[in-house]
Amino acid sequence: MEHLYSDRVKQLKASEIREILKLTQQPDIISFAGGLPAPELFPIEEMKVVTQKVLSEMGQEALQYSTTEGYDPLRTKIAKRLLNVGIEANKDDILITNGSQQGLDFTGKIFLNPNDVVLCESPSYLGAINAFKAYECGFKEIQTDNEGMVLSHLEEVINHTPNAKFIYVIPDFQNPSGRTWSEARRKGLVAIANKYNLVIIEDNPYGELRFEGEMIGSIKSFDTEGRVVYLGTFSKTFSPGLRIGWVLASPNVLNKYIVVKQGADLQSSSISQRELNQFLEMYDFDAHIANIKKVYKTRRDLMIETIKSEFPKEAEFEIPSGGLFAWVKLPNHVNTKEVLVKAVENKVAFVPGGSFFPNGGQENFMRLNFSNMPEEKIVEGITRLGKILKDVI
Repeated sequence: MEHLYSDRVKQLKASEIREILKLTQQPDIISFAGGLPAPELFPIEEMKVVTQKVLSEMGQEALQYSTTEGYDPLRTKIAKRLLNVGIEANKDDILITNGSQQGLDFTGKIFLNPNDVVLCESPSYLGAINAFKAYECGFKEIQTDNEGMVLSHLEEVINHTPNAKFIYVIPDFQNPSGRTWSEARRKGLVAIANKYNLVIIEDNPYGELRFEGEMIGSIKSFDTEGRVVYLGTFSKTFSPGLRIGWVLASPNVLNKYIVVKQGADLQSSSISQRELNQFLEMYDFDAHIANIKKVYKTRRDLMIETIKSEFPKEAEFEIPSGGLFAWVKLPNHVNTKEVLVKAVENKVAFVPGGSFFPNGGQENFMRLNFSNMPEEKIVEGITRLGKILKDVI
């Protein structure tokens, strides 16, 4: 049957670390690999009440087909919450998606032809890289520092890349680096996109998980020409299992996403949207997020302190001011794929950093998730990793 597959599918490859990470499902593995929320913080009891109320009061509607754009009351609430990141919007600016990952896939389908180029941070989110690769594009990695993309390098690359289509960025607590863009860089990015007639895809799954410091306006909040597409999700602040994300864009752009979604799955889950909307009406969502941030900050602090005490002195890292991840750089000769094999043998897992560089060549990084494991496992897992790294180095 091989000759029947499309050229696009023939080019897709499974992750090199997929088989190893399957082992992390074992209950005795301490895993820092996934970008997983803490399951003990899911509002299970509240959702029992919410689900019963939805089924009792609007059961037929909740179990029926619905509009592609999404449930109006939920879209209205999302628009209101976006004021927190400086975005003035209404429900008609928003499309509900099956997680923000679907928004990434639709972005590739809408904007990319074979051999087009995506401009992205170096490193960048593995899930976005894989979503865009399916549309046979290339990538140009833009240098980054503590304030975000280095805009002089971005402009230099644009001038030598006539087939660039959009700039993909995660400006808040970036996955995998944990870095947050400065306001000046955000404004500068919009100015460059305006100058060269490019689209910006702003992916913001972690923005509400800030542990310290002041909120910085989203890139979309500085958009003057309707060229920023904003992707959001409830997966990190509420529950990934509901698969509720959204796309916010100017009307002409959003219409493309709506048409593509109609062909992909017609709509997102009617009942999940109503359950989430009911939760937002009945309970204090900001208090829920505050509790999450308190737990994650404690776990971040503990992981960083344990890294300081247990990792070899050659390990370099930054302290993220929010989000889910710590990013560690090791000496150039260390291959973290090989380290992962040793780690799994010692019942601990992480994600090797090379996968976050779409053009390859940088295997001496590792991404560590601090949100999912309880405190005692963070200490034990980082201690085990430290011993392995000291041996390797």
